Amino acid sequence: MSRLKELYDSKLKTELKNNLNCKNLFEVPRLKKIVLNMGVGETVTDSKKINAALDDLMMIAGQKPAITKAKQSIATFKLRKGMNIGCKVTLRKERMYEFLDRLITIALPRVRDFKGLSKKSFDGKGNYSLGLKEQIIFPEINYDKIDKVRGLDVSIVTSSKKDSDALELLRGFNFPFNN
Repeated sequence: MSRLKELYDSKLKTELKNNLNCKNLFEVPRLKKIVLNMGVGETVTDSKKINAALDDLMMIAGQKPAITKAKQSIATFKLRKGMNIGCKVTLRKERMYEFLDRLITIALPRVRDFKGLSKKSFDGKGNYSLGLKEQIIFPEINYDKIDKVRGLDVSIVTSSKKDSDALELLRGFNFPFNN
C-alpha cells in the first residue's frame, strides 16, 4: 500500500471527520481519480509527434494513455474532425496515490521558481487542476531522450462538494499551497 493511502486511512480520515463536522466516515472527502492530459498541437503537421508524447505520459503515469481526437474541424488551425490532438490517462486507486506522492515530494520541488500552488484553481465542486510547463520535472523522463519539452494538465477529482473541504483534504496530503 502506498504511503499516502496509509496516511489517509490511518490518520487523515478521522482528522477530517472531526474538522469538517461530518456525521460519519463516508461523508469525509476522498480522492476519486487523477486525470493527466497532454495536448500535442504539432500533430497537425507531423502525425508521428504523438508517439513521443504517449511514451512520456506512459513513463510518468505508469499505464498506457488513450489518444484524444478532435471533436470538430477548425480551418484556422488546419484541424480536421477525428485527428489525433493529444493523449490522456486516468489514474485510480493505488496508481493514483503513488503518482500523487511523486508529484508532491519529487516533481513540484523541481519546478523552477516554485512558490507554491494557487488556491484559486478549484472549480467550485471540490476538484483541483494544475498545469505543468515541463514534463522533465518527473524523474522517469530522461532529458536526453525527449524530442520537445511539453506541458501537461493534472486534474485531481475529489468526492467533496465544496472547495473548502477539498482544500483541507489536499492540505492533509501536504500539498504545497502558497499562503
